Amino acid sequence: MPRKSTRLTFAVLATGAGVFSMLQSLIAPALPTVQHELHTSQSTATWVMTAYLLSASVFTPILGRVGDLIGKKRTLVAVLVTVLVGCLIAALAPTIGVLIVARVVQGIGGALFPLSFGIIRDEFAASRVSPSISNLSAVIAAGGGVGMVAAGPIVSALDYRWLFWLPVGVVAVTVLIAVRYVPESPGRAEGRVNWLGAILLSAWLVALLLPLSQATRWGWGSGRVIALFAAAVVLFVLWLLAEARSRSPLIDLKVMRLPAVWTTNTAALLFGAGMYSIWSFLPAFVQTPSSAGYGFGASVTASGLLMLPMLVAMFFSGILSGRLEPVVGAKKLLTTGAALGAVACGFLALWHDEQWQVAFVSGVFGLGIGLAFASMANLIVGSVPAEQTGAATGMNANIRTIGGSIGAAVTSVLVTGHLQSSGLPEASGYTHGFTLLALLLLGAALAALLVPVRHVRRIAGAPRATGDRGPDADLGVELDLARTNQETVAPAVRN
Repeated sequence: MPRKSTRLTFAVLATGAGVFSMLQSLIAPALPTVQHELHTSQSTATWVMTAYLLSASVFTPILGRVGDLIGKKRTLVAVLVTVLVGCLIAALAPTIGVLIVARVVQGIGGALFPLSFGIIRDEFAASRVSPSISNLSAVIAAGGGVGMVAAGPIVSALDYRWLFWLPVGVVAVTVLIAVRYVPESPGRAEGRVNWLGAILLSAWLVALLLPLSQATRWGWGSGRVIALFAAAVVLFVLWLLAEARSRSPLIDLKVMRLPAVWTTNTAALLFGAGMYSIWSFLPAFVQTPSSAGYGFGASVTASGLLMLPMLVAMFFSGILSGRLEPVVGAKKLLTTGAALGAVACGFLALWHDEQWQVAFVSGVFGLGIGLAFASMANLIVGSVPAEQTGAATGMNANIRTIGGSIGAAVTSVLVTGHLQSSGLPEASGYTHGFTLLALLLLGAALAALLVPVRHVRRIAGAPRATGDRGPDADLGVELDLARTNQETVAPAVRN
């Protein structure tokens, strides 16, 4: 296989990013089983998810920047090996403590997202960059759906440890192919890693996400929660000051202030709040016994099957968005995707008495996820300098995760605010929760409307971009000639 095969490169990137995305949701339905098998409490078992979230939030933007500096392939291989080690430790974990450590190691794989987007921008022909980013985004989105659908059958047929054994084999083969066939990106960002910025970024992210994920158990008014939120604010301000004064910032704040970037990130925050909350609470809703006055008493496997329309829809709409983006633009796709999510949640708040209604909503929401994921990535990649791709897309993924944590925490308060004598939530809790998610997603659609429209002109006879490998590479360089309040003219570095 020739070194320049972009198909094989894409297969490696899609496999790595897809496995990481799947690991996000794969263990969630199996937490009760993990709790029983490892003889631990429910509150301790939830750290299997929390540790993964915190680790991914910390390492995604940091390693995205490292890839920009030292080489994306080198960093990609190192991250894949780390995910492999994390899966192996998790599969063999004798105690809940070891499993939590393994999940921290697996969370480092969050860097696969920005690294993959950067490699596509560096290595693929210009005409293939946008469709490839859309296809990869579809795989990432579908990975989370695969986790929800596959967890039940795997645990029932084998054992919860196979949730980690199966990725071990897949990632091992992916590492070998990546080492041999994925080319090293020719470009490098100048500077070095701003370790002070990295430490402060890690600190404020942990201080923010930890109380958001644990507040329902610790209590929103508890000293720990209030202290951590206060620390997050202080550390965030210190991080901003450190980045602003650094000659080699981890996250270039000037790039973050670009209109196309901050508006896309705002939409990502609100969309993440809706998406992760649906992933968390819709399975719980359908698994609720019908004696509660709602729900269907579905098993883990059956609830996964009700999510199957979401998985299929998000995958195909993600791929379709790559074909539509050159025609209608990423802005319209992001707006449409968020609007579809809002419609789905609004429908769910009003009609949720039949399983077909849940399946229908699941499919509509999946269409929205596929469109939104792909368009967010394309908007960020197309708006920042090539040497900032890793850090900028990593921060976008992080902001989406932060939104998910906030949305899940607030939705949990609404759902569990009033309980029946049986301990199950009242139906009104879910209705209010789904209504809130509809409003958040509507906010994401409105934020998407603020994204500046890019007007692109092809300059005849312009030279090919550096590193051109594709026979179908464009002969021109795309220049952004009209961004709101911007004078920056940036070549889209593509093959």
